[in-house]
Amino acid sequence: MQSVAAAIQRLDAIADSTPVARLAEAFSAAGHELALVGGSVRDAFLGRSSGDLDFTTDARPDDILAIVAPLADAVWDVGRDFGTIAARVHGQSVEITTYRADSYDGTTRKPSVEFGDSLEADLERRDFTVNAMALALPARKLVDPWGGVEHLLEGTIATPGAPEISFGDDPLRMMRAARFTSQLGFTVAPDTQRAMAELAPRIEIVSVERVSDELSKLMLTDDPVPGIRLLVDTGLAQLVLPEVPALRLERDEHAHHKDVYEHTLTVVRQAIELEKARPGIESPDLVLRWAALLHDIGKPATRRIESGGVVTFHHHDVVGAKLASKRLKALRMPSDTISSVARLVELHLRFFGYTDGAWTDSAVRRYVRDAGDQLERLHILTRADVTTRNVRKADRLSFAYDDLEERIAAIQEAEGIAAVRPDLNGDEIMRILGLTPGREVGEAYKFLLDLRLDEGPLGPDEAERRLVEWYRTRGN
Repeated sequence: MQSVAAAIQRLDAIADSTPVARLAEAFSAAGHELALVGGSVRDAFLGRSSGDLDFTTDARPDDILAIVAPLADAVWDVGRDFGTIAARVHGQSVEITTYRADSYDGTTRKPSVEFGDSLEADLERRDFTVNAMALALPARKLVDPWGGVEHLLEGTIATPGAPEISFGDDPLRMMRAARFTSQLGFTVAPDTQRAMAELAPRIEIVSVERVSDELSKLMLTDDPVPGIRLLVDTGLAQLVLPEVPALRLERDEHAHHKDVYEHTLTVVRQAIELEKARPGIESPDLVLRWAALLHDIGKPATRRIESGGVVTFHHHDVVGAKLASKRLKALRMPSDTISSVARLVELHLRFFGYTDGAWTDSAVRRYVRDAGDQLERLHILTRADVTTRNVRKADRLSFAYDDLEERIAAIQEAEGIAAVRPDLNGDEIMRILGLTPGREVGEAYKFLLDLRLDEGPLGPDEAERRLVEWYRTRGN
């Protein structure tokens, strides 16, 4: 965090900017209060830049519109019923909202919209003290009735007023607490965390879409692990992502110093480190991060104790892929995200057979074929899945994967296997065999694809000869 003096300088710079100065002057001339609020004030203390600027005022929506319209390049009033007018002023996007004094009925997180007359009361209804600060304009007076600056200095997440009331009114704030824990690197105040644990069941009144959105925002932070831990420790994860706390009950046979839960959190962090360092991967990568978090969720269901007390998790990759798909569907994630994550979970163990014996070129081609457009992510997930403290074992696995990637690159260069296809397409198969679209064409296509994977490119003439021979000898 920057010093308070540096933060004041940043706030002064915002206040001096043409859009803010014009707005402050216009609202003052109209006899209304105006204050900069929210993330832009908080981020000034954190030394971070903010994009859009949020303001609050005692002016009602119609008055806001009348004041802003002469200054704005464009105005949007779709939020008028909630007291919000959005505009672009001298190229700067702004939102100006009437003071709110909302009330909740306890059955929904959507409040009954009520306008207020006090800046302090408006700040009290905000989620956390670090977001409940304002810079009153044009006086440039910092308004901080709930100790937001102190909590920024301490690195603490706390609510204005009683957390039980705040979370009772809007349970989604508990999810945001987890996100801010990771996003800001802060710690949740003890009374706030206790309230999260007590009120965790209230999250069920929040729409799945909003919960899913907060989970994804958490996963996109630089280090999602603190937020994940908070969700698990407070019982929220048991309600929104139960497969993750279930991992605490198992032991990982590959890393006896950690249970599967701790192993998973390590994999998430290692995957993010590799994601940021690896060319060709856009960071942050939500699909990769979800795959890292969910890659072992099949273990609780497949845990078996064999003779001698050996613990096994046979087929946890296949089971885990199904569970990941089911959970992400329940969270209403996009279908392409669901299929990609499930595919990565299903394939995350495939490489470990590579160290048991030399793979043929055919096996390498099939690895690439099965990964498809998830190959780069699979490279990262597989490397991140190595969490052993045995340096010799870790080095052996790393060198083996280096070798596999080198072989993939060499075969791709020689054969172009990035997208493996047979030497003949469906139309050519039908022409050669005199078939019409149907099951037999699919079987012929699979035969040629298997040839391509086993032997590499054959060329159209050899592929046709082999196809005709296969078709003649298959009993037709």
